[in-house]
Amino acid sequence: MARLVLAGDVGGTKTNLGLFEVADDGKFKIVRHERYVTVEFITLEEVCLKFAAGARVEAACLGVPGPIIDGRAIATNVHWQMSEESLSRAFGGIKARLINDLCVTAYGMLYLLPEEMRVLNQIERSARGNIAVIAAGTGLGESALVYDNGDYHAVASEGGHSDFAPINDEQIELLRFLRAEFPDHVSFERVLSGPGISNIYRFQRKKSGLPEPGWLTKMIASEDPAAAISDAAREAKDDVCVATLTMFAEIYGAEASNLGLKVLALGGIYLGGGIAPKVLPFLTGGAFIRGFFSKGRMNAMLRQIEVRVSLNPGAALSGAAHSAAALL
Repeated sequence: MARLVLAGDVGGTKTNLGLFEVADDGKFKIVRHERYVTVEFITLEEVCLKFAAGARVEAACLGVPGPIIDGRAIATNVHWQMSEESLSRAFGGIKARLINDLCVTAYGMLYLLPEEMRVLNQIERSARGNIAVIAAGTGLGESALVYDNGDYHAVASEGGHSDFAPINDEQIELLRFLRAEFPDHVSFERVLSGPGISNIYRFQRKKSGLPEPGWLTKMIASEDPAAAISDAAREAKDDVCVATLTMFAEIYGAEASNLGLKVLALGGIYLGGGIAPKVLPFLTGGAFIRGFFSKGRMNAMLRQIEVRVSLNPGAALSGAAHSAAALL
């Protein structure tokens, strides 16, 4: 008899929830899913109960931003106070688990289909070994899947908040520009995220000396600035936007290989998050690989690591569902 689990991917902008049937043979079937605007709800429990609408949920697992300490989330970019105890209580005492959002994203990478990925650095064979996962979205998340005798165990991290490390003179200029605004700390998240795209754009606009076109000013004011900049870059409508996304892709490549070296990711590096699929032409256009292979004598090892972009926006939800099923 199939059992029902609740899976979730909580973000600073949107919260994705899904109900999954888990059959006796372990196969999954999604019953329904919904996306909500995070700030429109007071608590995590409120949005979960609205979504579940009386369904007989037997276990729940949600990926949330920030570290989980003693069952409580120390959330970044989310205003909710979240705990496994309160989530469990809201559903009548079921088993409930909160996991770092990049951990559920990492688990989700294990279930991607070939057509749900785009390869940026291809190798002849996929080695068994640790997997690195990096995901730029509202913030920057980083995680790893540690390989252990055929199984993978996700490791949480707050690596997105590590110091931004420029790899060329132009990026050094960018760091100086950002240090004037963020004197205490300039992290990779300040450049590899939605707000990060806006930060790079402001630097590139100032550096260019060119006035911002009126149509672009209106787009930035009327929608998400990062989306407006990215759209203008993809359509080659503004040279400064193109320079912005080119720099973004190069920095993304450099930090992806940083993470790959730190966890010895011979099993591959995956790019998750919402931004990568939307700026894919810039990731495949050479800038990403230029940044990726910026490690001197370690480039030989990096050539043994396959890099893939996840094109499935539901990958994190899938990872959370499999983690919820493990609680049954």
